[in-house]
Amino acid sequence: MKKYWMRGLILSFLILVLAFNAWGGGGRDASGVTTIDLLLLGNRPTNGRHAAALERLNSITSERIGAVLSTRYIEWADWQNQYQLALAAQDPSLDLVITSTTWLYAWQITRRGGFYGMTPQMIQANAPRTWAEIPREHWDLVTEDGLIWFIPENQYSQYTNHGMYWRLDWARAGGLTSIDRFEDLERYWDIVKATQPQAVPWDVAGAEYADLGLFNGFFMGKRPVQNIIGAGTGFQFHNNDPYTVVSYYMDGNELNEAAALFHRWGEKGFWRDDVLNYRGETRNLMYAGLSGSDQHHTQTYIGIRVDMDREQPGSELQMYWWGKELNNVNRDLLTHGAMAINAASRNVELALRMYDLLRTDEQVYTLYNFGIEGVDYVVERPGVFAQPPGFNPLTDGLGANFWGGRVDRFEPAWAHWWDGRGAFIDHMNSFATDYPLERFNFDNTRVQSEQAALSDVFATFRPAIHYGKTPNPERAVADFRAALRQAGFDRVRAELQSQLTAARNRR
Repeated sequence: MKKYWMRGLILSFLILVLAFNAWGGGGRDASGVTTIDLLLLGNRPTNGRHAAALERLNSITSERIGAVLSTRYIEWADWQNQYQLALAAQDPSLDLVITSTTWLYAWQITRRGGFYGMTPQMIQANAPRTWAEIPREHWDLVTEDGLIWFIPENQYSQYTNHGMYWRLDWARAGGLTSIDRFEDLERYWDIVKATQPQAVPWDVAGAEYADLGLFNGFFMGKRPVQNIIGAGTGFQFHNNDPYTVVSYYMDGNELNEAAALFHRWGEKGFWRDDVLNYRGETRNLMYAGLSGSDQHHTQTYIGIRVDMDREQPGSELQMYWWGKELNNVNRDLLTHGAMAINAASRNVELALRMYDLLRTDEQVYTLYNFGIEGVDYVVERPGVFAQPPGFNPLTDGLGANFWGGRVDRFEPAWAHWWDGRGAFIDHMNSFATDYPLERFNFDNTRVQSEQAALSDVFATFRPAIHYGKTPNPERAVADFRAALRQAGFDRVRAELQSQLTAARNRR
């Protein structure tokens, strides 16, 4: 009996596997409609608005393509590791994936087998409008070995250069009206420390911004350098020579200067004592008047300027962007936002059809990104949306987080937008330059183990230096650099330089 019972169990398991395969991984409901799972980054909405919008959207997509959309979220707590783990799991029920060649390392994931390689014919057949709207030169940016690995968000205008937000009303209390140099932050934080005893000058969850935080701010204001995107942390180029690797972590004495400055700032109490372990929602503390600063990029600033005007009337939130001294700003890559298909997906064609609707159908696009008219927004006049009476974006926001296929033509203006938005963007456009290495994709196959070791070194040493939590900054820098060399920094740099040289010779 035991033998037959085992045979029956195995047979049942095989039947389930075959059924799972037939359902395309994501499964089908009773009506035979396939679910397409989309992986996003951001905190999962809990107010029900996103779910309600998806319900209406799915009534359209189920009829149009026989599929419905479901979303999964990688939340901001430990998002770097969780995103990598989600793709490494090779989960066949996961289909569409938000990605980026900048902050989400799309090419590295591609080369590890995380994404599905698409042919032009496959995209033309299943996402024809998307195919037609993206020019050949933009498809070339996402093509390697004859396959297309993700779809660029190439029709959406934004800036994502980072910097520090600060309150003009608080600065004026100490006679400061502008922050034009990185060192001016010290004067501002001194003023906050002296005049706003309830507030931390910069309340920050310390693990979040070691890369795009003060190191970038310090060096981009000192030198005309930019990070080499996709090469991992630690490698830059001079704007006048993008094919030569430099490193502000290893070259010269300026890292010692930065470490000494950050140490002084830490001793002054510009951030909380437990900064390295703190995980609070510090932007909410700024809204509450308990933090004098916040650090993120230009696009975020344009949005939260409005929130601060509402939550802290008269605050006149400003932004000092990294590299302001030298006009050292690059425009976004066309692949800063992108959409990929999970390599293990069993719904590749349907996933492309769903993406085509999300990107090119105005009704579907609006439902997903802005929700339900009359509930999540009202149309004030053609092309201009407003928030309904009583709407609070901090609690009523949709949480769509669709960063892999936005298009300018479907994006409304919002009645509540900051009235300085246009002038701010025009000013950035007046001096920002194109990133010169957009077609360069670093292949780290030969140095993967070294890059993993370098990541561990950065995670071990950099946070303490960044927040002045080392008793001897100069000794800490020396130990940091010794550990980087031992982990293989020079080997990675040589490989990167070799590929950059080859790319320059191919021009």
